[in-house]
Amino acid sequence: MNATDRTPADLLRSALAADPGRPLVTFYDDATGERVELSVATLANWVAKTANLLQGDLGTGPGDRVALLLPAHWQTAVWLLACSSVGAIADVAGDPAAADVVVSGPDSLEAARACRGERVALALRPLGGRFPVVPDGFVDYAVEVPSQGDRFVAFSPVDPDEPALIVAGAELSGAEVVERALGDAAGLDLTGPGSRLLSGLSYDTWEGLSAGLYAPLAVGGSVVLCRHLEKLAEDGVAKRIESERVTASARGR
Repeated sequence: MNATDRTPADLLRSALAADPGRPLVTFYDDATGERVELSVATLANWVAKTANLLQGDLGTGPGDRVALLLPAHWQTAVWLLACSSVGAIADVAGDPAAADVVVSGPDSLEAARACRGERVALALRPLGGRFPVVPDGFVDYAVEVPSQGDRFVAFSPVDPDEPALIVAGAELSGAEVVERALGDAAGLDLTGPGSRLLSGLSYDTWEGLSAGLYAPLAVGGSVVLCRHLEKLAEDGVAKRIESERVTASARGR
């Protein structure tokens, strides 16, 4: 990171300038067998498109609340960084009724209908696939995002001292997210560029968000993000650690 990086979106921009081709997020779903690897450049492209969708089509700006009803997933990482780019507050597992926009996976669509604002549905299918039928009252992210621009410019400057993230009842500014992520790095055995952390933690706690995205991003490392890791036998985990050149892990209990 650079000394001027004070939001998660700033961290992504610095990573893109430093080494766009290196892996940033490698995602596994051990319930479906899915594996997808995203370089810094690929993830940044998804973030730019999603930020353009948020700002342009959904009318989201600084201070607006975006409830993210999503699991630990590479597309969730995209939405977290897109919210930071726009200046919106990413409210992880937040109350849809209190949100300006709700972003829902397939398992939380009924709860998401409480949002009176814009509703976005993610099928969370391999390769970013669409819903076979778009859920009533929602736009399908996989349908809307491909046509969005590959470059993003915010209409309004993002203030790093304004609220940027709500998780497990705690509200953090963009600057606090960056500061806490950097502070977590040593405890996660992230030693800098080249560090590769395997995380089996969910995204509904700060610890899961930090291990699964923010801390590796802050130090120039990468994350092997595993959903349903409990379905993998211990020898399978060991093989993954070896094949993915993992240097540290955060697996919970």
